[in-house]
Amino acid sequence: MSRSDDLNRLYAILDELRLKTGGYRYLGRSDGRSGWPQRGVYFFFEHGERRQDGQGLRVVRVGTHAISTASQTTLWRRLSQHKGQIGGAYPAGGNHRGSIFRLHVGRALLSSREHSGRIRRTWGKGASADREVLDAEYPLERDVSQFIRNMPLLWVNIPDPAGPESDRKVIEANAIALLSNRGKLAVDPASSKWLGLCTGNLAIFESGLWNIDHVDEQYEPLFLDILAQHVQGVRPET
Repeated sequence: MSRSDDLNRLYAILDELRLKTGGYRYLGRSDGRSGWPQRGVYFFFEHGERRQDGQGLRVVRVGTHAISTASQTTLWRRLSQHKGQIGGAYPAGGNHRGSIFRLHVGRALLSSREHSGRIRRTWGKGASADREVLDAEYPLERDVSQFIRNMPLLWVNIPDPAGPESDRKVIEANAIALLSNRGKLAVDPASSKWLGLCTGNLAIFESGLWNIDHVDEQYEPLFLDILAQHVQGVRPET
């Protein structure tokens, strides 16, 4: 089968998942009590980013968590890092140093909007920052949170043990490789207005995804069978 055929099958599986879970979820309307499974794989979409046939939104990021053996990170914990905080010292902000997704979105926003030159010098630098830097970065962190919280999201429950050989890792890596247009004939390309084109990161620019890992890899079509099996096990919401 061709890559286009495999992409169509992936989207058909995700459509089934969307119907079973009652539609897309948004992080802006979700919290830790929203019924998340302990472990899973998530798929972000964007309004305005559609498949080339116009029949649906295209996936723009795939992710998972608890890949290191014995990791205790939950699905919601990972998604909450992308969402950012609600209250605290920086309400509606977040920490891009704890979320590579936030870091990339912030860099793209820096290129497309007016922000302090100081933020350009500190964004993505170091594992932590002092209060003065955090104060300066807060407006951009808030913009990043708003952007991510408005993205449609699907997830699938995959309760296997943590580790690099888990079904979650197999699905994540192969889905990214399949969706990525980097070094390939483009299928479902990014629109000319996609924010990811402003990151300055070639892996994101050429793949059409907010991912950098696995975008250069070849995919194994059998991962679609694994994903389909997990989606078949999802109980429809009533």
